[in-house]
Amino acid sequence: MALAPKIGRDVFLAPGAVVCGNVSIADDCCVFFNTTIRADRTGISIGERTNIQDNCLLHSTPVYPIEIGREVSIGHGSIIHGCRIADRVLVGMGAIIMNDVEIGENCIIGAGTLLTQHKKVPPNSLVMGAPGAVVRPLREEEIEKIAKNAEHYYTMSREHMRGEFQLAPQREENDA
Repeated sequence: MALAPKIGRDVFLAPGAVVCGNVSIADDCCVFFNTTIRADRTGISIGERTNIQDNCLLHSTPVYPIEIGREVSIGHGSIIHGCRIADRVLVGMGAIIMNDVEIGENCIIGAGTLLTQHKKVPPNSLVMGAPGAVVRPLREEEIEKIAKNAEHYYTMSREHMRGEFQLAPQREENDA
């Protein structure tokens, strides 16, 4: 039996996004341009109103599935591999999250951060560096910005779904 994705209601899948295998995407999510979400064996589950931004790669392994909570923002060019991310987390651009990492709710993972295998991040943490380390607890206004960021991408995805942003027509190589 083929493993086919399950896509919720009102999900925006941008042109060039690839969703393959044992993937479940909840309602009101958005997957932006040139992102790959691939679950060959164990699953990938993505919670409501989560946004996966351009050029991301999400890949589960035979041992480690991916579980992503609600209102999570995965920044441009991030690599997410066999891990658990709780609700309301912002993963900065270009971050790499390795196998068996667990990120608690209300966290910010800084741009370019590398979270190595088996790392556990407590809730309400700011994490930065390579390898990633907790820098300090988040302030209340930073936690509020995580939710606002997720809302911003949700709103933008609705604008895309309504056709408010036009794609340039594709040209043949000979036309260049």
